Amino acid sequence: MIHPLYSMLPELEPDEMAYAQSVTKSLSDEELKQFVNMYRYRRKDPQIILLTCLGGFLGFAGIHRILLNQIGMGILYLLTAGFCFIGTIIDLVNYKSLTFEYNQQRMHEVISLMQGFRS
Repeated sequence: MIHPLYSMLPELEPDEMAYAQSVTKSLSDEELKQFVNMYRYRRKDPQIILLTCLGGFLGFAGIHRILLNQIGMGILYLLTAGFCFIGTIIDLVNYKSLTFEYNQQRMHEVISLMQGFRS
């Protein structure tokens, strides 16, 4: 049987989908719809992070870190040209894991909010 998240969030990467399924396994159908609506608004697309990371080679280093809510690191990248492009190159290689970590945090944030609404 196909999990309902496949039809509700088709844009998720496979590892993100698997994690979302594990986080939402105890939710009812109505709660799952609520989770999807809240999570879709908060998550970041890995392709957007990749494109903003590539912008680091055009003089806009660190924008991707700011989008991932790592403000201090983003400012540091801006001031040092992405640590002389070395940090930017590393982030280009790791953009999917950076985005996945951010999205995991957003999933837990949404679940916590939903549990707060139940209380």
